[in-house]
Amino acid sequence: MIHTSKKPVIHPKIKFNLKLKMIALISLLIIGIFVIFGLFLRSFISTTMEDQIGKRALSVAQSVANIPEIKQAFQLEDPASVIQQIVTPIQQDTEAEFIVVGNREGIRYSHPEANQIGKKMIGGDNERALLKGESYISKRVGSLGLSIRGKVPVFADNGEIIGVVSVGFLNHDVQGIIKNQSKSLWLTLVAITLLGIIGAIFISNYLKKLLSDMEPEEISDLLVQKEAILQSTHEGIIAVNEKGTITMMNVAAQWILFKQIDQDNQFLGRPIKELLRHTDLFTVLQHGESHYNREMVLGENIVLVNRMPIYQDKRIVGAVSTFRKKTELAHLTNELMQIKQFANAQRAQTHEFSNKLYTILGLLQLDQKQEAIDFIKKENNVQQEWSQFLLDHVADPMIHGLLQGKFNQANELGITMSVDPDSQLAYCFNGEKQDALLTALGNLIENAMEAVRNIEGKRVISIFFTDIGEDVLIEIEDSGPGIAKEDAAHIFEQGFSTKTGSHRGTGLPLSNRMLQDIGGAIMLEDGELGGACFVIILPKDKGEDKNE
Repeated sequence: MIHTSKKPVIHPKIKFNLKLKMIALISLLIIGIFVIFGLFLRSFISTTMEDQIGKRALSVAQSVANIPEIKQAFQLEDPASVIQQIVTPIQQDTEAEFIVVGNREGIRYSHPEANQIGKKMIGGDNERALLKGESYISKRVGSLGLSIRGKVPVFADNGEIIGVVSVGFLNHDVQGIIKNQSKSLWLTLVAITLLGIIGAIFISNYLKKLLSDMEPEEISDLLVQKEAILQSTHEGIIAVNEKGTITMMNVAAQWILFKQIDQDNQFLGRPIKELLRHTDLFTVLQHGESHYNREMVLGENIVLVNRMPIYQDKRIVGAVSTFRKKTELAHLTNELMQIKQFANAQRAQTHEFSNKLYTILGLLQLDQKQEAIDFIKKENNVQQEWSQFLLDHVADPMIHGLLQGKFNQANELGITMSVDPDSQLAYCFNGEKQDALLTALGNLIENAMEAVRNIEGKRVISIFFTDIGEDVLIEIEDSGPGIAKEDAAHIFEQGFSTKTGSHRGTGLPLSNRMLQDIGGAIMLEDGELGGACFVIILPKDKGEDKNE
């Protein structure tokens, strides 16, 4: 039994976790706000309360100063005996600390304490009332202590100032009222603060869960790692959201598409269709279908594309496309292509050979020995003639092998494939030109077979090649239905195909792009067999003799 141990995960150093940070910071913020708010409200309440008490004292003083009996009492020999009786019940009803009425000299005619009557008023704040006739509020220390006072002059009927009325509320009592009000305020703020702290706990738990229980340091470290991975990979990567807007594009994608790297990444936020008109990312977004190893042309490059949807809570929220230049995989692709061609050729040859063996077996069982011998000679001559013709007229063994395999495949499908007897290809390519020629020739012959496979009548494919002059020309013609004029202008576009089925429209654009990259071309011409006629033109390497 093999025992596996779980490898430790290296995390960045974390002093305080996110949950505690959020609870502490939100709580401190709430407490700080409420302390400042509480102090402001206490100051506001204190100021407002004192202002209201002052206005109340002033209002009571004005009422007392306007009582006719008090004005008349100033004319008596003993004003205090009348005035004291009038103001005492008023003081009790208004809950004022004192109501003092004095003459112009400040001598009291009334006071809550009877022994203070006849004595001079204390505070020194009567001048404005007695000299200027003003009504006002003051805060001074009197015989009963610090108090808020309302001062109002007493006018005789002729308008002369004959005295002053002072109504006061002790500051101690006022502060007691303010303290009681502030106590309720602070209790309310403490309760709200506790609710805020509880809310901070719930918020921190929710965010922690939303962040997959990761700490900010871990998220930052992971983001740096992911960004480094995305930007260092050789594959182009483009991600879009559910609306098809680009949300991520790495430098490899920029280089493949535009041959430049934009450090500011101005492509972010732009619709993907502005950059890639033939993208299938919208198909992925709509149906959630993944695409793998699709060949297409992006910019000036032939690439292999993978496309996958991005899910969140079982809902498609975007898609990502990864692609890599096919030229980077050219060697491997070429080898695989050759292996595939050889495998198809071998399969076709094996199947055909098996059929011929059964034919010979049947003739022998029927005792038709001469017919069996003639059949063997005939088939042997056909194979020898075809192989000898390719050996004499085609110098490149790769093209020789490709044509041999396609010939066997055509025989299996009942298709007559012939090469013009005047064809000659003594020139050999290598490297990218050889890869491009093999790709284009294989795709065109395969397309020709598909074109004639299901038609009625003669199913013929004719091939002609020559290397006379500065270019190599290869012509592939078939007796199929041909290509309509309205389709001819689009056959080299990525994704366009006249055939039904998915995953179409890549062979011709791929072949055309590979040939164009090395100075060659594919052209569509009118043929003599009634179907399509494609011509491959590939220039020879100048200054080099490739004949073998």
